[in-house]
Amino acid sequence: MATTAAPAPPDSGTTTMTMTHPQIMKALSGLMLGMFVAILSSTIVSNALPQIITDLGGTQSSYTWVVTAALLSMTAATPLWGKLADLFSKKLLVQISLVIYVLGSVVAGMSQNTGMLIACRVVQGIGVGGLSALAQIVMAAMIPPRERGRYSGYLGAVFAVATVGGPLLGGVITDTEWLGWRWCFYVGVPFAVIALIVLQRTLRLPVVRREVKVDWLGAFLISAAVSLLLIWVTQAGDSYDWLSWQTYTMTAGAVLLGALFVLVESRASDPIIPLHLFRNKTISLASVASLFVGVAMFSGTVFFSQFFQLARNESPTMSGILTIPMIGGLFVSSTVSGQIITRTGKWKAWLIAGGVLLTAGLGLLGTLRFDTPYWHIAVFMALTGLGLGMMMQNLVLATQNQVAPEELGAASSVVTFFRSLGGAVGVSALGALMAHQVTGYVKDGLTALGPKAAALGHGGTGGGGIPDLDKLPAPFREVVESAYGHAVGDVFLYAAPTALIALLLVFFIKEVALKGHSPADREPADRDQSA
Repeated sequence: MATTAAPAPPDSGTTTMTMTHPQIMKALSGLMLGMFVAILSSTIVSNALPQIITDLGGTQSSYTWVVTAALLSMTAATPLWGKLADLFSKKLLVQISLVIYVLGSVVAGMSQNTGMLIACRVVQGIGVGGLSALAQIVMAAMIPPRERGRYSGYLGAVFAVATVGGPLLGGVITDTEWLGWRWCFYVGVPFAVIALIVLQRTLRLPVVRREVKVDWLGAFLISAAVSLLLIWVTQAGDSYDWLSWQTYTMTAGAVLLGALFVLVESRASDPIIPLHLFRNKTISLASVASLFVGVAMFSGTVFFSQFFQLARNESPTMSGILTIPMIGGLFVSSTVSGQIITRTGKWKAWLIAGGVLLTAGLGLLGTLRFDTPYWHIAVFMALTGLGLGMMMQNLVLATQNQVAPEELGAASSVVTFFRSLGGAVGVSALGALMAHQVTGYVKDGLTALGPKAAALGHGGTGGGGIPDLDKLPAPFREVVESAYGHAVGDVFLYAAPTALIALLLVFFIKEVALKGHSPADREPADRDQSA
C-alpha cells in the first residue's frame, strides 16, 4: 500500500478553465521536451541500425529485436504508468520516466554485443512508455476537451520534428568518424536533463491523496503474454517450423497468460487496465483501431532505413533525408487537424480520412522495388504520413472525451498500449517475414545468375546476417539490392490490410462532439455507453 505525499486542492480532479494559452504552453514546455526525447530515442537509431548490427555481429533477427525490445517494454509499462498517473503525482512520474530513459541510454551506448544492447533497449522502453503515456494524460488534466485538439496538434508537431530529426541526426552521427553510432544513445541525454529542469520549474498539477494497491501481478502477466507471443513470431520459420511443438507451446502459453490477466484484472481492486472501460463502444473500437495503426506506424519507421541503405545503397544521413515526405505529411496533418477539431469539435471525419490515406499509402508502398523512381516513393510516403497524423492523436482524443477525470490516465494509456502492442507485434512479424523473403529472393537471384553464382558465396546474408554492400562483387550486390527492395515492398503490402481494418473500425465509432468543459461536467447522455 502506498500513498502520495500531498493532499489535493479543492478543485483537483476537474479540468482547469482559467489558464490562458501562454500559461498552458509554459506548463507544457517541459512535457513536450520530454516527448521529444522519447520519440528521438526511437527514431535516432533507425538509420544507424544497419551499421550497429554489422559492428556488433548481429543478424536480421537481432535487428528486429533491437526495435521490438523497446516497443515490448514500452507496451507492457504503458498501462502501469497510466494507472500510477491516476494515483500519484503526474509530474514526479514524468521525471522518474526521464531518469529511467537516461540510465538506459547511457548503458546502451556502451554495448559490446547485441544481447547487451537489447537489454538496454528494454530499460529505455520503460522510460519512453512513461513519457508517451504521461504526455497525453497531463495534457488532458490541464485542458478542456474542446481545446485539446489544438494542443494534440502541437504534440503531433513535436512527434513529427523528433521523427524527422532523429533519423537525420542519427545518420549524421553514424557517418561522422569521430563520433560513431554510440553517440546516437548519448545525444538524447542532455535533452532529458533539460526537460527535467524545465518540468520542475513550470509544471504545476494537483496531487490526489488516497490509498492504493498497484496491480503488479496484472503487469507481470500482460508482459509475459506479450513477450512469449513476440518470441514465437520472431523465431518461427527460422529456429523452428511455423507448425511445430514450439509454436503450439508458445501460442498456448500466451493465450493462457492472457486469460489469467483478464481474470486477475476482473478481481483486482485497482486493476492496471480497468476492464469496465471496454463496455464503452468508443473506447473498445479506438483501442483495437490503435492496435492496427501501430503496425502501420512502426513498420514505416523501421523498414525504410533498410530499404534506402540496403536496396539503394544510400548513407545513413541520406536515408534520413529521403524519408522527409512521410514526416512532412504527418506534421501537416496532425497540426492542421488539431486546429480544425478545436474550432469545430468534430473529429470522426479526420479519422476516416486518415484511414483512407494510410491504407492507400501502404498499398502503394507495397509496389516498392529497388529501382522504383524516388518521386513515386515520396508520394507514397506523404500519403502514409498524412494518414498517420490524422489517426494517432485523434484516437486518443476520442477516448479521453468518453471518461471522467479520475480515469483519464487509464483510458489514455489503454489506447497507447494497444498502439505500442500493434507496433511490437507488427515489427516482429514483419521482420520475420522480411528475413524469409530476403533469403528467398537472394536464392532466386543467384539461380538466375547461373553456375558462376555459387562462387560468390552468400555475401553476408547467410544465417540472416546484414550484408555490407560495399564489399560485395557487382553481380551479387545487385541481387542483394533487388532482394531487399522487393522484401521491403512485401512488408508494406502485408501491412496495408491492417490500416484497412483500422479504417473499418473507425466507421463504427459514434462521434460525440468535444465539449469546452471538463468531462466530469458532461451529461451522461453525451457519453457512448453502448456495449
